[in-house]
Amino acid sequence: MSTSRRGFLKTAGFATATLVGDSTSTGLLSTAAEADNFETKKRALRVAGYKFDRVAALADGRVQIEGCDTDFEEAAIGDMNTDVFSGRRSRDVTEIGLHPFMLAYANDGFRDYTLLPIFPLRLFRHKSVFIRTDRGIDKPEDLRGKTVATPGYSSTSLTWIRGIFEDEFGISPTDVNWIVTSRDSSANSAGKTSKQENVIPDVVSITAGPEGKDESDLLESGEVDALFHAAEPRAYIERHPKIARLFPDYRSVERAYFAKTSIFPIMHAVAIKRDVAQQNPRLAEAVFKAYSQAKNISYEYMLNAAWIYGSLPWFAQELDETRALMGDNYYSYGIAPNRNTLETLFRYSHQQGLSSRTLTIEELFDPVSLDFSEATAE
Repeated sequence: MSTSRRGFLKTAGFATATLVGDSTSTGLLSTAAEADNFETKKRALRVAGYKFDRVAALADGRVQIEGCDTDFEEAAIGDMNTDVFSGRRSRDVTEIGLHPFMLAYANDGFRDYTLLPIFPLRLFRHKSVFIRTDRGIDKPEDLRGKTVATPGYSSTSLTWIRGIFEDEFGISPTDVNWIVTSRDSSANSAGKTSKQENVIPDVVSITAGPEGKDESDLLESGEVDALFHAAEPRAYIERHPKIARLFPDYRSVERAYFAKTSIFPIMHAVAIKRDVAQQNPRLAEAVFKAYSQAKNISYEYMLNAAWIYGSLPWFAQELDETRALMGDNYYSYGIAPNRNTLETLFRYSHQQGLSSRTLTIEELFDPVSLDFSEATAE
């Protein structure tokens, strides 16, 4: 490793010195009086998200958002999306599905929130393809002409899977017959589904699934040949004898994908109310800093204690191998280390007929946040 475990944590805090430009040009701080006001008058701030290990210190109050009295509410992603796009918009800062936000912005003219380059959830997606083992599907190319079920066609995860399959294996969405399930997913941990997760493009063959059947029912009954799904479906969890992953050794496949592309797919970002950010010029920086600090606390625990207190017998080896492949700050925030990943999803969205145009980072993310960065180990 390039640094010791302890050495990495000493240098992994938020680097305000790396913000490009002076405080006036970035809009983060205009006067000393404004700074004093920010420090002394705490603003009530409603924040929503999952209590991932990298967010837990913010959720439980060990990390504070500077100048704010934070009320953190745990919520499911579907419910957070719905609240932002069509609900009460009750949270000042909220975790959000990245692709649904992109579609709301591009297709619906949604502007009430803007994004910060904080990415609480990232997942490789080769693991998310499930097949019937009696349909002659041994490799991705065998999916041509097959019928594939999917809940939430335009969700972030499904958009990533289709894009990866086209880039890596030459399988276009038009090569497949799609069935979108009409019943809530058997892995219903994501909450309500927003309309942005159910955008259906004109360029592919898509039919609605039978009433009363979820994606797991369709796979079990043999009405579909395969399933693209962010979560493990009930049939797989229950070890149905004819249902398996397309990539049994998905860890090796996903590691090879990262080694080739340097892409760690982003699922969720953090959104902030546009008017709240404009009225509080330093708030975006404070939120970014707090999420980064919370993540570093998680890093420190994993490096120094999780291998003792966690139940996985080879936790330390897995962590060491992850850092060797992906770097010490493998769950990076900020635009610079994530530009290629973001722009790849933007390309997939338009290429698949979902977003009306190819979006840009500069329009989706709060302007003051474009140069936010975290310190890296030396």
